[in-house]
Amino acid sequence: MKSKNLAVFTVIVLLIAFAAYVAAYGLPLGNYSIVPIKNAIKLGLDLRGGATVLLQAKDDPNDPLNDEKMERAVATIRERVDSLGVAEPSIARQGNNRIEVLLPEIQDPQRAVDIIGQTAKLEFKDESGKVIVTGADIEKANAVMSGEMGNSPVVAFVLKPEGTKRFAEGTKENLGKPIGIYLDEKMISNPVVSVIIQDGKAEITGSGTMQEALDLATLIRAGALPVELEVMQQSLVGPQLGANSFNRSVMAGAIGILLVMLFMIVYYRLPGFISVISLVLYTIIVLAILAGIKAALTLPGIAGIILSVGMAVDANVIIFERIKEEIKIGKTLRAAIDSGFRRAFLTIFDSNITTLLAAMILFYFGTGPIKGFAVTLSIGILTSMFTAIVITRYLIKLLVKGGVVKNTKYFGV
Repeated sequence: MKSKNLAVFTVIVLLIAFAAYVAAYGLPLGNYSIVPIKNAIKLGLDLRGGATVLLQAKDDPNDPLNDEKMERAVATIRERVDSLGVAEPSIARQGNNRIEVLLPEIQDPQRAVDIIGQTAKLEFKDESGKVIVTGADIEKANAVMSGEMGNSPVVAFVLKPEGTKRFAEGTKENLGKPIGIYLDEKMISNPVVSVIIQDGKAEITGSGTMQEALDLATLIRAGALPVELEVMQQSLVGPQLGANSFNRSVMAGAIGILLVMLFMIVYYRLPGFISVISLVLYTIIVLAILAGIKAALTLPGIAGIILSVGMAVDANVIIFERIKEEIKIGKTLRAAIDSGFRRAFLTIFDSNITTLLAAMILFYFGTGPIKGFAVTLSIGILTSMFTAIVITRYLIKLLVKGGVVKNTKYFGV
């Protein structure tokens, strides 16, 4: 019995060690290789660098906000973002009147913020203020170099059939007069009509640089937003800053976990060693779950994992202290273990459930990184309860009931 239990314990420890190795370095299996967990978990914007923008639609009493307008706004913003060439963007509604835009690893975050939040209402007006055509009448728009020397950035556009007809009439009526081009009620160009434009092709001048022309062409192609949006919150993180934050957070977490493991082994001896095994298994399970649900790991998410590690260790401390108390009053090792786990269970359960409820509230009312913190904390709490109450208990009882360990000195008593 003693050798059998020791063999089972050894196999379990070796399996956990193997799982830890696979999680850290992966496992080549031909066409179905297991990649390291760090490669399977996506990093959030604060770790990869990029921009997070929260936009809120302004309600107009004369033109009430509705779902159809918000969906059109989301579609317009998505088209603008796609034209920026951003990889893996996320544009989603938050509540009834807000839109959250996540733009990872972009080179110029502020330019992106300026473009996606601009209403971009384009109008061509004559001197009397009469609107001839709008941005909705434009079929194509591209930034090109024009002018006599070919060095002036302009936006060349082609009108739709109905717009072409109205533009021809407008240029005919305003021959020799200026037609102002307005973007969000601000004049960007005021060219004088020299010929009647009947083919629906023209240029918008006034862009100081090619980048400005490109941005204007992007706004025209995507169209105007159906509602006015204001930036409620924005966060810009450079890729270098994100990488540094990630490396330092991981290093801090690793140092903290190693110190905790060392303390548990020195102070609690055999139970402490078993708690370290459980803690390794806990880390593997949490990271595997995050990879499985395709969660994006953020700095608050890392904080949630580290906090739940502390709670996992705390659960083991409560259990081991109860066991020591039972041994000190004269109970046998087996009886002390059974009684210690039973007494510790309610304390562990109560503390973890209250923290889990707090995490659920944060997830329900929070946004972005706050939700990430709540998710990782919740996963960590549930996993810590499993490893502390089930795995740790099983391994300790496996050694004690099999007669492998009989002396209470191995329990720090």
